[in-house]
Amino acid sequence: MKLDTHAIRYLTSEDWRVLTAVEMGSKNHEVVPTSLIAQISGLRGASGVNKSISAIAKVGLIAKVKNAKYDGYRLTYGGLDYLALHSFSKKKSVYSVGNQIGVGKESDIYVVADDTGKQYVLKIHRLGRISFRTVKTNRDYLRKRNSGSWMYMSRLAAMKEYAFMKILYENGFPVPTPIDQARHCIVMELIDAFPLRQLSTVSDPSTLYSSLMELILRFASMGLIHGDFNEFNILVHEDTLKPIVIDFPQMISTDHPNAKEQFDRDVQCIKTFFERRFRYTADDDGPHWSDIKRVGKLDIEVQASGFSKKQWKDLEKYMKEVAPHGDNDSEGSNDDDDEGEEEEEEEGGEDEDGAATTEVASEDNPRVWETGRV
Repeated sequence: MKLDTHAIRYLTSEDWRVLTAVEMGSKNHEVVPTSLIAQISGLRGASGVNKSISAIAKVGLIAKVKNAKYDGYRLTYGGLDYLALHSFSKKKSVYSVGNQIGVGKESDIYVVADDTGKQYVLKIHRLGRISFRTVKTNRDYLRKRNSGSWMYMSRLAAMKEYAFMKILYENGFPVPTPIDQARHCIVMELIDAFPLRQLSTVSDPSTLYSSLMELILRFASMGLIHGDFNEFNILVHEDTLKPIVIDFPQMISTDHPNAKEQFDRDVQCIKTFFERRFRYTADDDGPHWSDIKRVGKLDIEVQASGFSKKQWKDLEKYMKEVAPHGDNDSEGSNDDDDEGEEEEEEEGGEDEDGAATTEVASEDNPRVWETGRV
């Protein structure tokens, strides 16, 4: 699904209250009853609530599910996008949305700007998209918890990535400057560099290779394993060959049972890429797990920052049981690799009141979107 912002400027304060009410009701209801939406929104009179419901349903922010047992609506990814953008707008983090510059299997990347015109990157997590074809079996896992959903997992991914990015940035690691986070979205620095996968040649592969291996060891020395350290998640300044690392939802502690396995895989990913792309093989076959000299505890600092052990476990279970590993979900990717949409991607027409009615889509439903001022 693509980000559509053309209707955001036309929403009234009542519309935002109703949209927020649907989001709040979604914590305990797969389909939020209309009566509960009215109660949470606090709007007086059924006509005002119904008018706002109709307005936000027509632009696809909520959806009326076909064959539901009662009258109600569900929040769509479009609605969650609007709520996140609304939050950024109130904090002046984002004023306008520009072009899409990247798409991964579980995220979309856009250029945005604040009210001064300074540009940033907006990353929208969309967990569940890569699991579309197996959604019937995967939703059994998700529904073991009342609030479990693709959107909930997307929120956790954004929270975790932002927590890691903030702590890594504060400790001098080469990562984008974190700007803001809301719901399933992150705003970060726009880096003027190329994804490693796009470079056909480099002036000094040995220096770049050494820098990357030293970075893997540096992460580990502070108690962290990236878990997806590859050419898709490394940006390189072509003139200086300085790397910038991105994408942290799968990052784990060196105390994790799979830490050594993931450390070895990160090392091997770089070795394999350099041998294949640059015909470069290092004399040293390291680094090895035994080379790690633990000097810090950033893994513990992340938990202290507010991303709890329970949330960490919820997201880790999703990554393990639902998401295929190593999907190369990269901010740098601009490949149109959207094979299947997330569970919330829907198709359908309108009921007699003009509100959108939906059912879970069984195949892609591509759309054309506009972007504009938030």
